[in-house]
Amino acid sequence: MIKLTLLGEPKSTNHLYKSHCRFGFPTVYMTKDGKALKESYQWQVKSQYRGEVLTGDVKMEVRLFFGTKRRQDIDNFSKLIFDCLSGIVIKDDSQITELHLFKDYCKENPRVEIIINEI
Repeated sequence: MIKLTLLGEPKSTNHLYKSHCRFGFPTVYMTKDGKALKESYQWQVKSQYRGEVLTGDVKMEVRLFFGTKRRQDIDNFSKLIFDCLSGIVIKDDSQITELHLFKDYCKENPRVEIIINEI
């Protein structure tokens, strides 16, 4: 079992990616703030996990602790988390065969807690 904690307010994919039309084709890109948050999460993961990259199927439990009780759609928060784990803890997010997402509140310490188990 691998336990990780990512500090900071969880951010929705909608806040991290933007799109615009380029030469008539839609282009999606990560914003400057999105890149900074992804890099911060990757450093936090690297500082907490020093093992080998998992290559088999895994199940995950992700607990999102928000700083406010504002209504959040929790399915928009997983993409960045999976991207930050790829290449460090897991090979890629296609290995995730079971996922449990939970939403909670902690005004003093917003964060993301992740538990990963090999199957």
